[in-house]
Amino acid sequence: MSTHSGHAQKPSTSTVSTRKRRGDEERGSEATIDPSRRDAELDTLLTGGWDRFTRKGKKNIGVLPSFKAFMTSSWLMSFIVFIPVAWVGHYLKWNSQVVFLFCFLAVVPLEHVCDFGGEQMALYCGKDLGDLITVTLNNAVEAALAIILLIKCELKLLQSTVLGVVILHLLLVPGVAFMAGGARQLTQELHPHLTQLNHTLLTIGVLSLLLPAAFFAGIDSIPVTAEPIVARREEAAALIPVSDASKAVFLGMSRGIAIMLLAVYVASRIYLHNPPGEDNILALHPLAPQELIEHEKKLASAEPEVNQYVCIVVLIFTIGILATTAEFLVETVEFVREEDSISEEWFGLVLLPFVSFAADGFVAGLIFIGALWKWVTNKPLPISTVARARAIDLSIQFTLFWMPALVLLGWWSNKPLTLLFDFFEVACLLGATFLVNYVTADSKTNWAEGFAMVAFYFMIALTAWYYTGQAEIKTLSQCQSVFQALASPEAVAEH
Repeated sequence: MSTHSGHAQKPSTSTVSTRKRRGDEERGSEATIDPSRRDAELDTLLTGGWDRFTRKGKKNIGVLPSFKAFMTSSWLMSFIVFIPVAWVGHYLKWNSQVVFLFCFLAVVPLEHVCDFGGEQMALYCGKDLGDLITVTLNNAVEAALAIILLIKCELKLLQSTVLGVVILHLLLVPGVAFMAGGARQLTQELHPHLTQLNHTLLTIGVLSLLLPAAFFAGIDSIPVTAEPIVARREEAAALIPVSDASKAVFLGMSRGIAIMLLAVYVASRIYLHNPPGEDNILALHPLAPQELIEHEKKLASAEPEVNQYVCIVVLIFTIGILATTAEFLVETVEFVREEDSISEEWFGLVLLPFVSFAADGFVAGLIFIGALWKWVTNKPLPISTVARARAIDLSIQFTLFWMPALVLLGWWSNKPLTLLFDFFEVACLLGATFLVNYVTADSKTNWAEGFAMVAFYFMIALTAWYYTGQAEIKTLSQCQSVFQALASPEAVAEH
């Protein structure tokens, strides 16, 4: 794999495309002409995926040592005492701010259990599949929050929150990671194989939301009162943007798109974890950065601390507790929603995603403070040449898996959730995707690009503070019929 010393200025779009195309051709010829370049030792370690998972020929880890490993994995596990306190505070109706604090602290050890469990499963399954498990576990709080909002039929708030979660993990989280990782070196590398696939997946996720929005804009411009255009009453009703007929059209459209998005996500996982060729299942791509290859070698030869079956049971149990605690956490911020100075759009697009990520951010902040202390005291710090961009994978999974899954879950539970989002929200997601794809186009990042991503996130947050949302989309995003929604006192006052 060819290396570069870095770049001081981002090249133009055409230059990036040309460089990317040439790089792809060089990489393709490398992988085709000289397959022996793949690390023989790594291939040997990765053979026999099921044998690796079952630890064939090796001593299994007991149940008690596994639980002990979980409890002693980090000092953050001491926060586990706040879980019963938070639950008691919720059911005894303590002050909202107090319950929020205890729920916040209770989520911290649960998030750590998910992270530690994902790391342990990577020792049994390999880095790629382990990363998929970790990404899924890290999305547990946000997914639980989305399901709770769906059950409560807060469909418009659910839409804003889903896009808020995606934008948070597209811009703020990786942006901060690029700033921190690139502070002491010119550039950091991204996995080129994953980056190219991510560009496609992010783009199709945005385009799937643009289609219903464009359709709504098209029917909104049709003069439905003109007799030559529509003759029958049923046809006229179908052309009215805010009507039960148009709502049914968007429901059918959204459910079809949701099924296709899930198919795209499944196909991408198959391609990623079982690419074409012989003996490629769960094998690293030959163009992976050297640091990732060395990391995979360590995973393949390292001894896990937790039994794989105990780990699965603990993770399932933890997700249940995490989902319930997250629900209590969200309920404690409902009082903020009632404030006249905060719009529901900002509450869903910015505040709820930030609250759901708060525990992860708190842990990351503690780690950053520890690293900063080592730097101040002149203690050696490891320098990583690989940028941390797992949060982008979280966004992709939420867009291509959880969002369509919620639409289908709403279909099954008779909750009319559609993919017709507010135009402003779609525009924000489109801008975030464009910026992320451009920043990662050459599979390299630096701290200045990370700063630009963080800045754009706060631009979105600032703009959303003044935005009140589209009344038409709110009316269509109701569990009741459009006629009933328009006849309600709130709708009459709003219109």
